[in-house]
Amino acid sequence: MSQSHILSAFDRDLESIQALVMRMGGLVEAAILDAAEALETRDEEVAQRVRAGDKAIDALEEQINAECARVIAIRAPAASDLRTVLTVMKIAANLERCGDYAKNLAKRSMVLAQMTALPGSTGSIRRMAKQVTLLLKDALDAYIARDAVLAEDVRQRDHEVDQMYNALFRELLTHMMEDPRNITPAMHLHFIAKNIERVGDHATAVAEQVIYLVTGQLPGDARPKVDSTLAGPSA
Repeated sequence: MSQSHILSAFDRDLESIQALVMRMGGLVEAAILDAAEALETRDEEVAQRVRAGDKAIDALEEQINAECARVIAIRAPAASDLRTVLTVMKIAANLERCGDYAKNLAKRSMVLAQMTALPGSTGSIRRMAKQVTLLLKDALDAYIARDAVLAEDVRQRDHEVDQMYNALFRELLTHMMEDPRNITPAMHLHFIAKNIERVGDHATAVAEQVIYLVTGQLPGDARPKVDSTLAGPSA
């Protein structure tokens, strides 16, 4: 088999895997937005759909990993191509974790639907959700385009999510101090906000993998991080 034939076969395999990654990314983005909508509208049916949909995200990660393992075994890719395959696996792992956060958001929204709503907080969370899904989209677009500049832009913009989280945290503290009955729903909302903030971290991790793929080096500088709260729970 000629070298050009081998390369074209690898390229076809990679395109197929990349299509799976983009499908997975689309499902994750939709899950985050739908979960945030379910929280704001108190729609338990939508929340349940998000929870059930996490299985499809997990299945795609498994399929991507299996396809990557097959490509490594059959194509024996050169160093640069191997880096691409390993990057895909890391991106899929980050997306899978984001799907878990969306599922957790949906679960807590079902609990909150039975409680008195705190004014303004769910709208703030929905705006955070929109921001992190945009970061995820741009990180994946940067991967497909091999655009290190866009990937670095994603890294820098993550601080906007951190700022939104900090503002919401202070808002929730105010609600809790005003009325002890607000403590339980405010704590649930804090868990949710922290989950969304972590999605931003995973979008940044995807962007850093893109930079590594393009340049051969991970970013040397620490990314901007603006968290003025104590370390919060992850789920």
